[in-house]
Amino acid sequence: MAADLIITHARVATMDAARPEATAVAIEDGRFVAVGDEAEVAALRGSATRVIDAGGRRVIPGLNDSHLHVIRGGLNYNMELRWDGVPSLADAMRLLARQVERTPPPQWVRVVGGWSEHQFAERRLPTLEEVNAVSPDTPVFLLHLYDRALLNRAALRAVGYTRDTPSPPGTEIQRDAKGDPTGLLIARPNASILYATLAKGPRLAPEDQAISSRWFMRELNRLGVTSVIDAGGGFQNYPDDYQVVERLHREGALTVRIAYNLFTQRPKQELDDFRRWTGMVRPGQGDAFYRVNGAGEMLVFSAADFEDFKEPRPDLVPTLEGELEAVVRLLAEARWPFRLHATYDESISRFLSVFERVDRDVPLAGLRWFFDHAETISARNIERVKALGGGIAVQHRMAYQGEDFIRRYGAKAAERTPPVTEMLRAGVPVGAGTDATRVASYNPFVSLSWLTTGRTVGGTSLYPPANLLTRAEALRLYTVGSAWFSGEEAQKGAIKVGQLADLAVLTADYFAVPDDELRGLESLLTVVGGRVVWAAGPFADLSPPAPPVSPSWSPVATVPGYWSGPAPASAGSPSPDGQRAERVRFDGRASWGDACGCFVF
Repeated sequence: MAADLIITHARVATMDAARPEATAVAIEDGRFVAVGDEAEVAALRGSATRVIDAGGRRVIPGLNDSHLHVIRGGLNYNMELRWDGVPSLADAMRLLARQVERTPPPQWVRVVGGWSEHQFAERRLPTLEEVNAVSPDTPVFLLHLYDRALLNRAALRAVGYTRDTPSPPGTEIQRDAKGDPTGLLIARPNASILYATLAKGPRLAPEDQAISSRWFMRELNRLGVTSVIDAGGGFQNYPDDYQVVERLHREGALTVRIAYNLFTQRPKQELDDFRRWTGMVRPGQGDAFYRVNGAGEMLVFSAADFEDFKEPRPDLVPTLEGELEAVVRLLAEARWPFRLHATYDESISRFLSVFERVDRDVPLAGLRWFFDHAETISARNIERVKALGGGIAVQHRMAYQGEDFIRRYGAKAAERTPPVTEMLRAGVPVGAGTDATRVASYNPFVSLSWLTTGRTVGGTSLYPPANLLTRAEALRLYTVGSAWFSGEEAQKGAIKVGQLADLAVLTADYFAVPDDELRGLESLLTVVGGRVVWAAGPFADLSPPAPPVSPSWSPVATVPGYWSGPAPASAGSPSPDGQRAERVRFDGRASWGDACGCFVF
C-alpha cells in the first residue's frame, strides 16, 4: 500500500496517549495509516505519494470548535466587516469608513460580533456621533456582544424605527429628549431586539451565500479549524436555512466538518418543532463531513438565561420547568442528544432538576447531552452533571466580557468563570469552543490563550493558577475533548492510525511561544481528510484557489478575516497591499481630512 500524502520532519503533538509525539505521518484514503518516525512512514512512499517536508514545524490535530454558529455565520460572512482582533478604535473606524465607501445602496455595513471595547487601545465604543459622521447615508449596524447595537441615522430609517416604535419587553430603544430613537438598542437583558433588527437588513442571494460560506470555512482553515459542532442560532430555521450548506456538501465543497444541532425558533411552540424534527431526521444521519448532532442550544425560550453581564441576572419564568421537561422527555425517548445554553448556576440548578426528573423515567445515560457556557456553575451542580452522564462545552466569552462581570460581581467571583479545572477533576467531559460569530471571535487561539493565561482580550487577569490549564490540557479540549460532544472521539481528535486525517502545521510552536504571542498563531498548512484546504508561506504552492469575491463590494476583498496584519489602508486609498498605512489620531475630535481625504469632525 502506498500513501496518498506523507508529512516528514515535523514535531507532531498527536494527542494520542499511547504515542504523544512523532516526526512523520502517512495518510491514505482520508485517514492516518502511519504515525511515527521517518523510517516508519518511508515504507509507505510510492511513486504517486505527495511528500511535504514540514521543516521542523509544530503539527497538531485539526482543531474542533464545539460551539460555533458556522452555518448561520457562513451565510452572512461576506456581508460583515470583521473587527475581530483590531487593536484600536482608530483602526476600526478606518475600516468602517473604507467599507462605507465601497458599499452600494441599499446594502448595509454590518459589524456583527467578535469584538469588545476592551480590546481597543482607547477602551471604549464608538459614539453614535462618530458613526453618523463616518456614514451619513449608508446604513451601519454595529453589534456589541449580547448587550447593545449602534445604528446610524440611515439604519434607523432603513428599519423604520420612530418615536412611535415601542421597546419590546426586556429591551430598550434609547430615545432623545424629544422621544426620537438615538440609534442605540440595549438588551435589558433580552437580546431579541438586536437580532430582530439585524434580520431586517438585505440578505445575500443564494449563490453569494454559498461563496460566503466557502470564505468563512477558508478563514477557519487558516486558523487550523477542521471540525465544528454547529449550535444552531436565532433566525437559523431548519430546513430552509440549511439548503446552502447541504448543497456545498453535495458538491464536495465543505472544508470544515460540521455536526449540527437544531435550534427551535418559535416561542411556546418548541415542542411542536422537536416533534417534527425527530420525525424528519435522526442523530448521526449524514457522513463524516456533515451530520445531524441533536437538539439545542435553545430547547425552550423560557430557559434562555441571557449572559449580559452589564445587566442583572434574569429571573427565569415559573413555566420553565413544565415546558423544558416536555421537550427533554421527548428527546430522551427519541434518543436525541441535546445541548442547552446555560450561564448562571441558579438557572443550571433548575435545569438539572428537570433532567433528573426525566432521568428517573427515561435514563439519560449515553445520550451525550451537555450544557453550553456554564460560567458560574457550582461544584455541586458539576457533580449532578456527572451523575447524569452529561458534559460541559466551554467558550471564551469571559475573554470579551470579563471586565463587565468583575464590575457587577467582583474579581473574586470571576476567578472560576467557568471552573474548568473543577469540571475536569470531576471527570465531566469538557470541550472547548468560541460561540462565534456574534459574541466572541472564531479565532481558536484567542480561546486557547484565555484557557491557559486567564487573560481577557483587554489584558485583565481573571483566574488564579488553580483555574488555568496547561497548553497540552487546553489543546486536548479543542481536539479529543470536543470530539465527545458529537460522539466522534473514535474518529477524530488525535493524530492516530485509523482516525480521520485532519491536521494543522502552525506558524510557530504552540507549546513554546510566549503567552503574548499565542493569540497570533495561524496555520501554514491545514489538511482535512488528507486534502490540503489551506496553505501559506513555504507551502503556498499547495493552496487551493480562493473563492471569488462576491458580491464585489464584500468586506472580504479588503478585510478577509481576523486581524493579523498592519494598520489598514486609509479610506479613499487603494486596497491594502501589505504596506503599513499612516496611523492617524482618532479621539472623536480629531480631523481625518489631512490623513485620508475623507471626513472632518
